[in-house]
Amino acid sequence: MQTESYNQSEWLRSYYFTRAAFSVIWIAAAIAFAGQPGAAAFLLVSYPLWDALANLVDARVNGGLRSNPSQTLNVAVSTVTALAVIIALGVGTHAVLAVFGAWAILSGLLQLYTGVRRWRTQGAQWVMILSGAQSVLAGGFMIGRSLGAATPTILDIVPYAGFGAFYFLLSSVWLAVAVYRRAHS
Repeated sequence: MQTESYNQSEWLRSYYFTRAAFSVIWIAAAIAFAGQPGAAAFLLVSYPLWDALANLVDARVNGGLRSNPSQTLNVAVSTVTALAVIIALGVGTHAVLAVFGAWAILSGLLQLYTGVRRWRTQGAQWVMILSGAQSVLAGGFMIGRSLGAATPTILDIVPYAGFGAFYFLLSSVWLAVAVYRRAHS
């Protein structure tokens, strides 16, 4: 049982670190290509698709889609969001930001639920719970901003991705420290 717990902690640590690294790379690309509509559009669609893929892989590693209903729903929500972003790109940047805001709220609630559920078996999920709650708040902010007069850009989504990177990295480090402490106690 302890080996299984260690393997699970090791998986989550690697998974969270990979999610953080992707977000940092996405942020750098968003900043670098903010003025190029085609590249920005690609990045805006790729972000929720990456989230869908990451949740799919994580759910499969952790017992499958049936055992992880919040992640299964997150896969669907993120996939639909990518399609909605494609449609919103034809409408305008206000619509894109509104779609991202709605996605941030839904995926944040699902992440919060996943964190609460994992706390029972993995512990150290307070960061993911906090991240889910912050995502909900950020989504509300993005929707509010999408209703404003200022023209949104991909740079309006960068802070959201930045907080996500921070929370995933912090979770990875927290789990590594927890494994180290267990091994040396």
